[in-house]
Amino acid sequence: MEGTIVHFRGSKRVKRSNQMVVQVSGVDSKDKASQLVGRKVLWKTSAGKQLTGQITNIHGNTGALRVRFDTGMPGQSIGSKVVIE
Repeated sequence: MEGTIVHFRGSKRVKRSNQMVVQVSGVDSKDKASQLVGRKVLWKTSAGKQLTGQITNIHGNTGALRVRFDTGMPGQSIGSKVVIE
């Protein structure tokens, strides 16, 4: 399954660099999104490095997911694809 990183998770002043909001194609409700909680997520850099994370919870009412990565994510990751296992 594949998703797209939409944004960092955070408020107006504080951004969490290791938590991202991911939108998955075909998931458009809370019920569908809640079935994905707990799965692993992989993001590959252009240099071939892999950063791993885990889906921790849903985000909002449209089926977006909160993903906590092991390390901080760069700003270039926004708009890129992730693989959900």
